[in-house]
Amino acid sequence: MPSNTRLYGLIGYPLSHSFSKKHFTEKFENEGIEHCHYELFPLPSIEQLPQLLAGQPQLCGLNVTIPHKQAIIPFLDKMEPEAKAIGAVNVVKIVNGILTGYNSDAWGFEHSLRSLLGIKASEKTNIKALILGTGGASQAIRFVLEKMGIPYRFVSRTKKKSGLSYDELTPALLAEYHLIINCTPLGTVPNEDTCPPLPYHAVTERHVFYDLVYNPAETLFLKQAKEKGASTMNGLPMLHLQAERSWEIWGRDEE
Repeated sequence: MPSNTRLYGLIGYPLSHSFSKKHFTEKFENEGIEHCHYELFPLPSIEQLPQLLAGQPQLCGLNVTIPHKQAIIPFLDKMEPEAKAIGAVNVVKIVNGILTGYNSDAWGFEHSLRSLLGIKASEKTNIKALILGTGGASQAIRFVLEKMGIPYRFVSRTKKKSGLSYDELTPALLAEYHLIINCTPLGTVPNEDTCPPLPYHAVTERHVFYDLVYNPAETLFLKQAKEKGASTMNGLPMLHLQAERSWEIWGRDEE
């Protein structure tokens, strides 16, 4: 790789389902952005990050995905306030060896959710939400829902404080919570036959199902909801929005 190349990439594990390399490679080509390259760096353990940084001195920025969005925080030198408030990082900017953490998931989710709900930034909605999963991605979702004034509850496999377990998701509960957001990897390629265990028979046209998974385009979670008349969106709009936000963070003025 030429010495003047600026390298960017994605860390997480596994990464076989990711569209990030394709997105940025096409962006660089279509916009005539020269001397920039994007790679996937599968890291089973975040403890491998220092080795990656030492071996790739041209790295200028990283995207971070499952399972490292929270685990990466101790490896950072600085965090911007929103990422600190969220408690999760999915963008890292590297300047002179200094790693600064940001969160662009919140930006991507808020703008795509507003589009799905058909509400503008100044408008309010009476909808209540269930957040499926409690990992790093779910923290950005929590942050946005609080910002938008949407009441929510977390759902996980085992009951946690103020949260729900999947066993507690009854038809009566779904009649109260109409926005269902999947922040788990269930349904992602190559496990397309999996989905969060919900009473899908209780879903109606009043429900809105949002899946952060984007590969496949329609997960079993979304398919079952759509069959009941619910509005649905996969994670691809959020991916594109957060990716553009990442590029802004990394600094287009440095091209």
